Amino acid sequence: MKTIADVDELEQLLSEPTQGVIDALRRLDGDIVLLGVGGKMGPTMARMAKRASELAGNKRRVIGVSRFSSPNEESSLQRHGVDTIRCDLLDEAAVARLPDAPNVVFMTGMKFGSTGQESLTWAMNAYMPSIVCKKYRASRIVAFSTGNVYGLVPVAGGGSREGDPPSPVGEYAMSCLGRERMFEHFSGVLGIPMAIIRLNYACELRYGVLVDLALHVWREAPIDLGMGHFNILWQGDANAISLQAFEAVATPPALINVTGPELLSVRQAAERLGGLMRKTPRFIGHEGDTALLSNARPALDRFGPPRVSAEQLTAWVADWVRRDGPTLGKPTHFESREGKF
Repeated sequence: MKTIADVDELEQLLSEPTQGVIDALRRLDGDIVLLGVGGKMGPTMARMAKRASELAGNKRRVIGVSRFSSPNEESSLQRHGVDTIRCDLLDEAAVARLPDAPNVVFMTGMKFGSTGQESLTWAMNAYMPSIVCKKYRASRIVAFSTGNVYGLVPVAGGGSREGDPPSPVGEYAMSCLGRERMFEHFSGVLGIPMAIIRLNYACELRYGVLVDLALHVWREAPIDLGMGHFNILWQGDANAISLQAFEAVATPPALINVTGPELLSVRQAAERLGGLMRKTPRFIGHEGDTALLSNARPALDRFGPPRVSAEQLTAWVADWVRRDGPTLGKPTHFESREGKF
């Protein structure tokens, strides 16, 4: 496929289940609740879970929970067969009223705007898991975290691995490690089988590191080379791995790095985007010897290789930005080396 025509086609692709997801959800018993479904990944993951369940012949409910600041997002999910519930997940009484389900995806949290709102960041990232664990003590939980918990590592090392000790930089990353520790605690105390997804980074055409770079190239804005390397993964593939992770849950929680297999250079990616868009990138600074990088080989070996390569994704993003396709207007700030978001 050379281009993606519009948002409808994009979301159809992002929610297309792999055979691995279909098979996994055929084996999985019970309904699925997605907490924080209104975020960047939630809507297409919920749709993928519903599509895969139908293809597997499973009549389960897929339930998306969010505050739903965008009513259009809620109605869109409902049109695609996903049940929705509005809930503030910091409200313990409201969470207690949510329907029980044997399978829970926890994908809520706070990153952007965390600088200056540190107490709210800690509440959402480190306190909220305790509320969820007490409600869903009888469930399997797949909980989203971030590769930021590892900190910066040498580019030549191939990226952080699940067994590496965390070394978070900045309050956002520290609060995310706090989130992991809360899940780890309640997994042990309450016997909850879990998988923790350390994602770094999911990308589609409206959001992600490649979109940030493409917009800088297109607008002829300077690109900072300080964080000179990165990993990405097509969001549809990140959705697929995360849903299959229900088959990897354990006590204590299984740690799963989720990203693509390629180590990408900011300079080379920008030059590739520039060639596709007929623009010349502008750079400032120099590449550092360290970057925020993850090694996801165990997950890719277990759940299968990405369907979309970094090369294909780069071509799609260049075409989308050149055609003035809509974006979410949420820069990733991946270039931050101080952990401030």
